[in-house]
Amino acid sequence: MQTKNKSSQPVFFRNHKYTEEGGVIPEEYRIEYNLDKTKTYSRGIMGLTVECAQCHDHKYDPFKQKDYYSLFAFFNNTKEVGFEGDITMSKPGKMLVLEISQADRKKLLNFINEPDTATLMVSVMGERDTLRKTFVLNRGVYDAPTYQVLPAALPAVMPYDTVKYPRNRLGLAAWTVNKNNPLTARVFVNQLWQEFFGRGIVKTAGDFGMQGDLPSHPELLDWLAVDFMEHGWDIKRLVKQMVMSATYRQSAVITKKKLDIDPENIYLSRGPRFRLPAEFVRDMVLSSSGLLVRTIGGASVKPYQPKGLWEQATSGRGALAAYKQDHGDSLYRRGIYTFIKLTVPPPSMGIFDASNRDQCEVKRLKTNTPLQALVMMNDPTVLEASRVLAQKISEEKKDENYDLTKGFRLIICRTPDNNELKILKSYYDEELELFQQKKLSADTTLKQGEYAQDNKVDANTTASLMKTIEMIYNMEEAITK
Repeated sequence: MQTKNKSSQPVFFRNHKYTEEGGVIPEEYRIEYNLDKTKTYSRGIMGLTVECAQCHDHKYDPFKQKDYYSLFAFFNNTKEVGFEGDITMSKPGKMLVLEISQADRKKLLNFINEPDTATLMVSVMGERDTLRKTFVLNRGVYDAPTYQVLPAALPAVMPYDTVKYPRNRLGLAAWTVNKNNPLTARVFVNQLWQEFFGRGIVKTAGDFGMQGDLPSHPELLDWLAVDFMEHGWDIKRLVKQMVMSATYRQSAVITKKKLDIDPENIYLSRGPRFRLPAEFVRDMVLSSSGLLVRTIGGASVKPYQPKGLWEQATSGRGALAAYKQDHGDSLYRRGIYTFIKLTVPPPSMGIFDASNRDQCEVKRLKTNTPLQALVMMNDPTVLEASRVLAQKISEEKKDENYDLTKGFRLIICRTPDNNELKILKSYYDEELELFQQKKLSADTTLKQGEYAQDNKVDANTTASLMKTIEMIYNMEEAITK
């Protein structure tokens, strides 16, 4: 799945042929090279935004101010009912609520898992019976309407056939996934590629426009997109295709020659290497320790969190005024199920650059701060996982080298070399001596988390192994893919 970039020009759209003279795309095909950065719909689906054209024609891409309001018109006919919320109680936020029955789930939506409830209710965006008029606003000022526009998608991307598509959101959805649409499939496969390789074929995954980066492998992007559409937009198949490719299965070990030629791995000269996303950091800790509950579906959960965070950021009223921690299996669900309060996202995930969900985020930041090491050293989930893993290994009643090697292998997914094992053994012996001399309390150290303790194993050796495993979790390699 590696290709050579024969041209410095983008090959994103309808015509994928190069000219014989230098491989330059003809001018008439370049007008479809789109886009900007912020609108949730267009940015997430088509790797573009037309928000810049709200008050004037786009400065860089072929979008007119009229195009912005024509696209906006699709969403300008939704029902609005004014005040709905009530801070004293929790309830659906939209007046129009759709109830999904068991029969619907079995026949149409069999991918839904509902262990938490027999009834599923979702808020839906209803359409008005009479069409609300949409006007182009002079310089974007809400009280300065000029001429009326009808719903229409972006002509620079693909003309909106009003005979084929109705002028509503259903028609817009059909236009979006039409096989002749030059963007949607490419944007999606690029985002999925980014998830597995840390960098998209187009680095600027949210900007396929004139201000974005050119694709490193344009033919590969084209082929993946077309193949994806021709196989029914099958995401599971696409994932399998990527992870089973020779490109993905390469070793991440880098040679000096490769580092000099391809320091950012743009040309995919080695396997991907990047830090795990925030949710996966939690999953890695729980999975390696044996704590992870693999049940799919269900309600969001509230794991360990420092006291007082919610209380300081709320008005003190309503169902979410205070943080009510869950217990039992709910403490060990995957990170994707962690409850997110918009004003107070989970702190340990936030430190690892998790989104707070208040805006469309095509690609997360990757920061590197001391707070991240602080989380891996002090987070209750990490401490509990270290304790549980130490107790499970201690139950096997083997020698110290076996215990350290197994703990290292379960977390880092390889066997430690002699120097690493020597360092681990030295730290383990140092901690064991402190526990045996009562300078540290093994009982206090092992009182981490709510998972049941094993009192049959020796407290001092288990606490020493726990501290050593905690150190392994703090290795950079532990949270690096």
